[in-house]
Amino acid sequence: MNVRTILAPLLILLGAYLLFERGDTSFGPGSVFAYFWPTLFVIPLGLFFHWLYFFMTGRRGVGLLIPGGVLFTAGIVCQVSMLFDSWSYSWPGFLFAVAVGLFEFYWFGSRNKWLLIPINILTVLSLLFFAVFSVGSLLGSLAHGRTFLGAAVILVGAFMLMRRKKQF
Repeated sequence: MNVRTILAPLLILLGAYLLFERGDTSFGPGSVFAYFWPTLFVIPLGLFFHWLYFFMTGRRGVGLLIPGGVLFTAGIVCQVSMLFDSWSYSWPGFLFAVAVGLFEFYWFGSRNKWLLIPINILTVLSLLFFAVFSVGSLLGSLAHGRTFLGAAVILVGAFMLMRRKKQF
């Protein structure tokens, strides 16, 4: 094993920690574990399930992709939430994690068309909740939320007036 394969991710983690450090904490193993527990524990477990499927089972154990996809996607959601302190906005990512795991099972499995129903429901719900809570928090955090909303409505109205009429 090459030293760079171990040292490079560690340096990336250290650089990300130093970049996003809030200044009120001291640097040590406790703070590294506190900020990067998803990268250290959850994401490698998801990758382990993928490795088992792709390299160890001869592509027979397609069920390993469900926990692999869920853990990998949930780990990414958790890591982004830890770095940006965005737990209240990123929770729909956990719905999307289940959709990713099921989609991997569909894609590499027997492609049962009925599996697309829960995949699409979970994906749409995740995107809908993410959009609603993100836009709501964006408008709520703006000091002049009504001004922004008013300008958006004016722009939509102006676009509707300037648009050419289609002739039938």
